[in-house]
Amino acid sequence: MESKRARATRAVRIAATLAEWYPDDNHGGLAFHDPFELLVATILSAQCTDVKVNDVVPALFKRYPDAASLAKARQADV
Repeated sequence: MESKRARATRAVRIAATLAEWYPDDNHGGLAFHDPFELLVATILSAQCTDVKVNDVVPALFKRYPDAASLAKARQADV
């Protein structure tokens, strides 16, 4: 079994290799700043295009900047 440090080192090497192989990758076209935004954008992208998701998420994240605020939102408001 790999140690925690070995897994972290391996993950860094993998990320560096991917960055080298795909230097212009823009995360699949979705705009996000943190894991929460990536998760929401990914879920929304299953329902429509990445372009449309990127159009609507700035207002969504302004109103609901984190998971706790989004969880409290009424479905009709989202």
